[in-house]
Amino acid sequence: MENQNNVTEFVLLGLFMNQDFKVMCFVIFLFCYFAIFLGNFIIFITITCSHLIQQPMYYFLCHLSLMDLAYTSTTVPRLMRDLIAKEKIISFTSCMTQLFTTHFLATVEMFILVSMAFDRYVAICKPLHYMIIVNRRRCNTMILMAWGVAFWHAIAQMLMVARLPFCGPSQIDHYMCDVKPLLKLVCADTHIANILVIANSGMVVLMTFLVLVASYIVILYNLRKHSSEGQRKALSTCGSHIMVVFLFFVPCISTYIRPSSASKNDKEFSMFYTVIGPMLNPLIYTLRNAEMKNAMQKVWSNQMSLIFK
Repeated sequence: MENQNNVTEFVLLGLFMNQDFKVMCFVIFLFCYFAIFLGNFIIFITITCSHLIQQPMYYFLCHLSLMDLAYTSTTVPRLMRDLIAKEKIISFTSCMTQLFTTHFLATVEMFILVSMAFDRYVAICKPLHYMIIVNRRRCNTMILMAWGVAFWHAIAQMLMVARLPFCGPSQIDHYMCDVKPLLKLVCADTHIANILVIANSGMVVLMTFLVLVASYIVILYNLRKHSSEGQRKALSTCGSHIMVVFLFFVPCISTYIRPSSASKNDKEFSMFYTVIGPMLNPLIYTLRNAEMKNAMQKVWSNQMSLIFK
């Protein structure tokens, strides 16, 4: 399709249209962003500065915290700015950049969650071969594969949207540039584009989620062979992972599995994987994890002693 683009900038309508709530929402999202930054920063520093970095599960958790920090930083600051700004204009180039970045980071996070499920599967179902199968070289390969797959997914989404003709109006009914709200502004038939979005995003997210659910069912089934103490520890770890998986995947599926014409609450659903999930992840992974809490106490007590020495 030849690009006949007459639009050089877009207007982000934001999360709420009511002016009375915008200042209050700015304060709430500022607190949320601070909590996301602080929580994930503490986890990242705790793991990298302790012996936990040698364990595959915490190695993947370290990367997950880094992705949460990066992902929210591409959306939440812009959301907060638009809540108090008079003009909510974003250039076409900046919009495409945000589209690429959000899809890239979200896909990396998705495959990190898959890697964490693989790690738990091997640890519980094949414990004698765990150190051989989930070695550092394989962990690095899985992370590199996540980045590679995410890059091609994001570039495909961005190029597909960038080549479509936008003739106006230029108001995006969202707080960020995403594929679905942008397709509503295209002045051409978007039937094929909608199918590509569902195939490239919706079906991939759905199939990945089903694979993860199946893997955790297998894990829980194999826990019968373990002692009661082993079952308790494994259930605590897997329970945290399952909560994070549902927080991330269920809203993504509800957003991308439907055509753009049937999407009415996408920006509300997207709050789960752009704000709520990254904010709750540090709590989910630390509150029920004695090993993580002990490492945090040791690392940060050492840091405090160095500061006040």
